[in-house]
Amino acid sequence: MLRLFLISIKRFVGLALGALTRSPDGVAPLRLRRLLVLALFLPLFALVQAMHWLGYLLDDLLFRGWRRVEVRAPVFVLGVPRSGTTRLHQVLADDRQFTTFRTWECLFAPSVSQRRFWLALARLDGLVGRPFGRLLGWLERRVFAALDDVHAMSLSTPEEDYFALMPILSCFILALPFPGFEHLWRIGRFDRDLPADERRLILDYYRDCLKRHLYVHGPGRVLLSKNAAFAGMAQGLADQFPDARFIVCLRDPAETVPSQLSSIADGLAFFGVPADSAPIRARLIDQLAFYYENLAALSHRLPAERHAALGLTELRAGLAPVLTRIYAQLRLDLSPDFARALAVEDGRARGYRSRHQYSLEQFGLDAAQIATGFASAYEHPVLAAPRTESEVSEGQSAEPA
Repeated sequence: MLRLFLISIKRFVGLALGALTRSPDGVAPLRLRRLLVLALFLPLFALVQAMHWLGYLLDDLLFRGWRRVEVRAPVFVLGVPRSGTTRLHQVLADDRQFTTFRTWECLFAPSVSQRRFWLALARLDGLVGRPFGRLLGWLERRVFAALDDVHAMSLSTPEEDYFALMPILSCFILALPFPGFEHLWRIGRFDRDLPADERRLILDYYRDCLKRHLYVHGPGRVLLSKNAAFAGMAQGLADQFPDARFIVCLRDPAETVPSQLSSIADGLAFFGVPADSAPIRARLIDQLAFYYENLAALSHRLPAERHAALGLTELRAGLAPVLTRIYAQLRLDLSPDFARALAVEDGRARGYRSRHQYSLEQFGLDAAQIATGFASAYEHPVLAAPRTESEVSEGQSAEPA
């Protein structure tokens, strides 16, 4: 852990200096707005990460038992971005055999010590009528409201635990404020571009994050993890967790690419990065292509009882039958209570339509370019089946939850 701490300090210095002195994409000039935003963001970001490292130190002083926890047969929901992984994760999180990270844990409490602190504070707040809880609810509704059409979330919803990689500056979402930081792009192509010793170091750290979570929520429960950004490290996860099961969500690249580019545009603009930057767009498209390739490689190496794939159209058509099949294939227990809950969610999934609008044309792309750049993706059985005319027209507006 000390080695990772020292590496993270070195990375932060390089990241900060590069962000404050160089063009964000190698083309656009460094604008005053970006410098002002970073002048506020960088100290706050550093403070939060320092608190996480302090929490890790306290864990080894106060809660040493977390090291003895074993991560047994975890379930990973992977996939390309914008393919329905979020909605699937939210549904699976209601199955009581699973435990999964919540947003507040990902962002503010990756350590046992931090979790114990915030949970104790919440209990005290409950004893006096929840004044701070109500204030926090009011604040989060306003902070997260802008994300509702793209990625609805709150502090209590299930969330991607790749945020736990923030302290070691290996969470790919940091590419939005820091697109010039090369380490983040190597993280995006983890299985291909990172040296073996660095992959092992990060995967060992991630396993420790999962062990801490299970220590708090129950060592006997099944860890459920959902991360579309982990598509690039699917092989590494399979090596690190040899008994893990994988549920992989896929979507037509002609829909995935514009949806992903559209979903991150506001984030780039907030940090003073041109949302229409050609170099960043090219790198993102290349990375998405690698996601498809790496997920296909995962499907070839794992037996059927450890890997199940589904398409977004299949997920929309019938959540209950799809998950019933997947539970049987992966040898997961399907309780009567969760089976009934699935029937309710099935109706919601069929009726959902997003207001998130996008198209290939708005990004200067066309179907022929996608077909060429993602040719291998269309060889996957989930995507190889021809779609009906109604599915094609629906695809540009019917965004996954």
